[in-house]
Amino acid sequence: MRFRLSPALIGPIAAIYAWIIIYTCILMNPWFVFTEHAFSDLGGSSANNPWLYNYGMMSIGLLIIIYSIYLVYISKNKLMTVGSSFAIIAGIFLIMVGVYPSGARPHVFVSTWFFLQFDLAIIIWGLGAYRLYRDFVSLSLLLIGFVAPIIGFLAPWPSAATVEAFGVLVIDFWVAVSFLKAVE
Repeated sequence: MRFRLSPALIGPIAAIYAWIIIYTCILMNPWFVFTEHAFSDLGGSSANNPWLYNYGMMSIGLLIIIYSIYLVYISKNKLMTVGSSFAIIAGIFLIMVGVYPSGARPHVFVSTWFFLQFDLAIIIWGLGAYRLYRDFVSLSLLLIGFVAPIIGFLAPWPSAATVEAFGVLVIDFWVAVSFLKAVE
């Protein structure tokens, strides 16, 4: 019997891989303080082995693109297709986070737009999922898609890393929901 890796697993693998990269880079940089820095500082010029963070972000961006293309392929309505397409664009911006590390001129722009594009992806994909399934999970995703950006902008976060971690957890929730809907 041959093992076949489902493309639906690429999303959860990317989510886990992102946390592994972030955690590994934090361990390699004892100066990093979660409540004082940004995750991108782990890829900046003062970091130990900044290539690990930067190449990690580029490879995670590529996984996001591949997973999102799969979601476009299996989408059951136009809103889910458009939401998945915004996730593809978010993946491109995450690749650019690695290409333009902390300290590079366009870094703040590409890192901000990564999260904004993913917010749009979650809202639109969540709306499509709710219209299709009318279930609690889809409604939760849709509500989180609307509320999370507001919390992200208005909450008094102690550092960029804390708001980034919140944003990544919201993305992880979308990955979990989209994975469950993909394998239904």
